[in-house]
Amino acid sequence: MPSYEQLAEQLDPATTVLLTVECQQGVVGRDSALPELAEVARSSGALHHVARLVDGAHEAGVQVLHAVAERRPDGRGASHNARLFRAAARLPVQQLTGTTAVRIAEPIEVADEDLVVRRLHGLSPLAGTDVDALLRNLGCRSLLVTGVSANVAIPNAVFDAVNLGYTAVVLSDAIAGVPAEYTPAMIRNTLAFVATITTTDEVLACWKRRPRRVRPA
Repeated sequence: MPSYEQLAEQLDPATTVLLTVECQQGVVGRDSALPELAEVARSSGALHHVARLVDGAHEAGVQVLHAVAERRPDGRGASHNARLFRAAARLPVQQLTGTTAVRIAEPIEVADEDLVVRRLHGLSPLAGTDVDALLRNLGCRSLLVTGVSANVAIPNAVFDAVNLGYTAVVLSDAIAGVPAEYTPAMIRNTLAFVATITTTDEVLACWKRRPRRVRPA
C-alpha cells in the first residue's frame, strides 16, 4: 500500500478520474445475465463501495466516467472472435442499447456531470472507445478503476491505462470477479505489479482532506 502522502498526490481531484466498469443492471443488477458475478459484486460489498466512491467523487469534484458494455439489437459491429462473446450472445439477458440492462445499477447515483461511454465491441473500456480522448481532455493523470469483472474487463482497463501513460489505481474492495477468491489472488499476483492498490476508505479519506474542486464545464 502507498503512504498517505503518495496516495494523496496521486488522487489530486484536478487530475483524477473515477472509472466504473460495467456497473450496469444487466451485469450486476438483480436481473443480471451473470447472476454469479452479480451475487459476488453485491455480497462482497464491491458494488456498495463503488457507490460510496462515486458519491465521494461528486463531493470532491472528481470527474466520474461510467463505462458500459452493450450491443445493438441487430448485433452490428459486435465482436465474435472469442468464446466469451459467443457465450454472451446466448444468455437470456442481453445488454441491448436502450434497455434497462445497460442503465447504471443501484445503488450507484449518476450525476449530470458524469460521463457515460458505451462500447459495442471488445473487452476493454479504453481500447477502441472515446475514453482515452476524454481523459486527456480532462487533464487526467490518475485513473481509479472500479467495477467488474476482475476476470476480464478490469485487468484490460488497468493494462490499457498503463500503456497509455496513466497511473492506474485499483480499489481492491470495489472490484469483483468469479469465483470470489480469484479477485484478491489476481490483484496480488498481477495488478499489484502495474497499479497502485488501495481501498475505498483510504481514497475517501484523501478526498475529504482536500477542499472541493469545481471542474470547468
